[in-house]
Amino acid sequence: MNYKIVADSSCDLNQQLKEKMDIGLVPLKIDVEDKSFVDDHSMDVKELLLAMKNSNEPVRTSSPSPGDFLSQYEKGENVFVVTLSSALSSTYSNAVLAKNIALETSNKFIHVFDSLSASVGETLVSLKIFELIQKNFNPKEIVKKVEEYIEGMKTFFILESLDNLMKAGRISKTMGHIASMLSIKPIMGGDEDGTIKLVEKVRGSKRAFKRLVDIIGEQGENFEDKILGIAHCNALEKAEELKRSVEEKYNFKEIIIVETAGLSTAYANDGGIIVAF
Repeated sequence: MNYKIVADSSCDLNQQLKEKMDIGLVPLKIDVEDKSFVDDHSMDVKELLLAMKNSNEPVRTSSPSPGDFLSQYEKGENVFVVTLSSALSSTYSNAVLAKNIALETSNKFIHVFDSLSASVGETLVSLKIFELIQKNFNPKEIVKKVEEYIEGMKTFFILESLDNLMKAGRISKTMGHIASMLSIKPIMGGDEDGTIKLVEKVRGSKRAFKRLVDIIGEQGENFEDKILGIAHCNALEKAEELKRSVEEKYNFKEIIIVETAGLSTAYANDGGIIVAF
C-alpha cells in the first residue's frame, strides 16, 4: 500500500527522523512586526529568536492554507495527517477542509489527526503512525490505534523566558517581571482538550527541571513501551541533561531529542524545553 504521512511545521524533527519517515511538512508562517518567516527548511531559527527579542510586539502566526495541504495529499494513496492542537490553531480545520476537497475527485484514504499537542508531541504521533505502517496494519486499524495513543499522550514544557507571554498579554508585565526577578519558572502542560494549562510554578531552573522529571513519573506508566520526546529551543545541553535524569529514573523504550523549528520556537522561546510521552 502507498502511504504518506503529512504534518504541519510544528512537528519538530531531527535529521535521522526526517530520513526515516519522509514526512511531508506543510509550513506555517510567522510574523514579527514587519519581518515574515516561512517555517520551512530554509528558515533561520536564530534570526527568528533575534527578531522576537528585539520586538515589543507579540508574535503572529498564520496557518497553512487548504491548498498547501492538498499538494502533499497528492503524494500518497493512503494519507495520514498530523496537526497542531485544534484548540491552538486553525491548522487542523484547514487540513480537514483540504481532505474534503481532495475526496471530491479521488478515492484516496485521508485521515487528519488532531494531535491535541504541538512540537515533539506531533513528532511522537507521526512516529506511532510510521510504526503501525511498518507492521502492516490497515488504514482503519491505524486510525483507531493512533487516536488511542493521542488520548493517552502527555505534553509538558518549561519556559526559560516569559517575554512572549507578556507581549501577547497572557500574563501582565508586572507579574512577568516579578516572576523573572524571583526566577520563577512555570511548568506548563496540555489538558485533555489540547489547550495549555499551568501545571506548577517552581523557583529556579534546576528545581523546575527536577520537578518535571518527578511529574513524568507521576503522570506516566508502562514506560518500557513508550518513547519520550524532548524538544529544545537553542538549549541542547539542557535537553541532554534532562535525558540523562530521565534515564536514571525511568526505563523508556527510547528517548529522542529534536530542536524546535520556527513555530515551536515562537511559543517556547529561547531556552524552552518541551517533553511528550
